[in-house]
Amino acid sequence: MSTSHPAPPAASAPLPSTDRPDVTAALRDALRAASFTADGLLELLGAPAYAALARSEVVPALRATRGDTPLEALVRLFLLQQPVPLARVAAALPVEACVEAGWLTRTDDEVAATVDVRPYGGADGDDWFIVSDLGCAVGGAGGIGSRQESVVLGVGGASTTLAGLTVRTPVGAALDLGTGSGIQALHASRHATRVTATDVNPRALHITALTLALSGAPAADLREGSLFEPVPEEETYDLIVSNPPFVISPDARLTYRDGGMAGDDLCRTLVQQAGGRLNPGGFAQFLANWQHVEGEDWQERLRSWVPRGCDAWIVQREVQDVTQYAELWLRDAGDHRDDTARYQSRYDAWLDAFEARKVKAVGFGWITLRRSEAPEPSVIVEEWPHSVEQPLGDVVRAHFDRVDFLRAHDDAALLAGHFRLAAEVVQEQVGLPGAEDPEHVVLRQYRGMRRATTVDTVGAGFAGVCDGTLSAGRILDAIAQLVGEDPVALRDRTPAQIRLLVEQGFLEPAS
Repeated sequence: MSTSHPAPPAASAPLPSTDRPDVTAALRDALRAASFTADGLLELLGAPAYAALARSEVVPALRATRGDTPLEALVRLFLLQQPVPLARVAAALPVEACVEAGWLTRTDDEVAATVDVRPYGGADGDDWFIVSDLGCAVGGAGGIGSRQESVVLGVGGASTTLAGLTVRTPVGAALDLGTGSGIQALHASRHATRVTATDVNPRALHITALTLALSGAPAADLREGSLFEPVPEEETYDLIVSNPPFVISPDARLTYRDGGMAGDDLCRTLVQQAGGRLNPGGFAQFLANWQHVEGEDWQERLRSWVPRGCDAWIVQREVQDVTQYAELWLRDAGDHRDDTARYQSRYDAWLDAFEARKVKAVGFGWITLRRSEAPEPSVIVEEWPHSVEQPLGDVVRAHFDRVDFLRAHDDAALLAGHFRLAAEVVQEQVGLPGAEDPEHVVLRQYRGMRRATTVDTVGAGFAGVCDGTLSAGRILDAIAQLVGEDPVALRDRTPAQIRLLVEQGFLEPAS
């Protein structure tokens, strides 16, 4: 019994046909009928083996599929890429049709898969399927070790992060830039009337078409080209999403990760050009890497990327020094398996490139733009490495709704407004045991971004009373009387704290 993971295919390896919708539909029905779904796999394999698959570790799944059920045969065929006896597969799939359409190859009395087909739990409980090249189901920094330039990866942590971040309101037109295996286009197909997907890699476009068809989603408008090149300037969208080839590398060996531009220029260009392609009120959401350059404020660097007419919310989730970063992506390409001299030479080249640009670290995070046309756009750049609760699409949308509210309300209007404490916010008091008063008071969210912020006793008292009944000004007047403070002075100094609590989602406008 082989336990080795198959090598990724050459870029010229044949793919299933996109011109046989009848076979694709029959394959989809057969997979679902055999419970070849995310839930079905979890039940069959168990949580540890299922989680191991996400790390490209196949031995636990091989051990869990030593029986003779149709589902076990399909797991070995499509997920573990093992040859399976023809008779076993024929009990679950229309084998001859799948061979003719290129989903399977047949040798004597065995069949093998030509692509990885992985169940994916979609929106609203949909049973979707993500197609990728053999051995490449886990995307991004997962140690794929592929050196095939045009290999197409499946769904990794970056893909699911972006899918969870994306604002899911009904829109007319959505654009997925650098579609890869098509996961973002697949999600967009549920709430966009028209989906356009682009990629510089024609193999990725072919696989995206397979992913959409096998999942039963509408076909997308597929276009070959880099960044916005395939999109005419007059063509605008309500939603733009991209998990681009953001890796800052000294070369462009791997299409799926290396953008081919110097430093973080690809991510900068993507962000700067997106503003002109958005309809009013439209969102553009990206994952990105950015350089931390000696002598530059990284936050100001990112603010300079934001196009005119757009609000922005940029969150840095992680920072790695240049040695950690180089090692991560050298391992991703399998360079650590080369002889020592070659590996050290490549490592040296990465550090030379960073040194030449005075880069000391690399940040990773999320960038969201919204075209507001505001005369004074809101641009928030922050670092938040702590745990969050996905999906965050509604949290992102609510953030920009609050930006609009605060922009439309001066201090007087803010004090006349009514607010409610957001759901699942708790108050923590920190101080020495037995002390009469706490050293400080913390408000903490248990949903969404899971923020925590320190407030004074007035802020804590104000937030605790907010139930939408009284205006902010009347609450402050009552607090002033309670603590013996001048109400006018309290009204003057508190709006800034109220704005911060609204901005960060601890308070919500009651109307």
